[in-house]
Amino acid sequence: MALRAAMVKTPTFATSTDGPSRINSNPCRTEQWGFTLIELLVVMAIGALLVGLAPTALVRFRDGSQYRDTVRAVIVDLRQARQQALVYKQMVRFQVNVSDRQFGIEGVPPRTLPASLELKATVGTNALADIRQQAIIAFLPDGGSNGGTLELLRQSGGGVRIRVDWLTGQVTQEPGIP
Repeated sequence: MALRAAMVKTPTFATSTDGPSRINSNPCRTEQWGFTLIELLVVMAIGALLVGLAPTALVRFRDGSQYRDTVRAVIVDLRQARQQALVYKQMVRFQVNVSDRQFGIEGVPPRTLPASLELKATVGTNALADIRQQAIIAFLPDGGSNGGTLELLRQSGGGVRIRVDWLTGQVTQEPGIP
């Protein structure tokens, strides 16, 4: 007795070459693509919130960046002035002009302090009280200096204190007192 095999066609995909499939044959159901009104309103509300908060965040970011750059520039200039005094065996002066909002090594174009920062200077034991509001921290050829303290203050109240030791000329940074 010989076995016979039966051949059966079974659709394997939703779209068959034999005509419409039984899976999608419901004429009442139609596929609709798109977004609902609620979804669009939620997306627009989130977008409006982000647009409203972005300028505030950008201003804070800019102020923070200017603060860090200025602190770094003051410290670098002070250390560079000390290094020049040691290498060239001559006195090098670091100038601070509070009224013009400028600072830097004497003989080099000064840097300008950003408007969002306030600078207070004390040289030796004297805070600036004269009309010119100028302070000079002098670095000596032996490594010492006349000493001084510079305070960079943010509008938010925080800040940093930069000290120059009168004996060693070392420049140190510490958090300012709010």
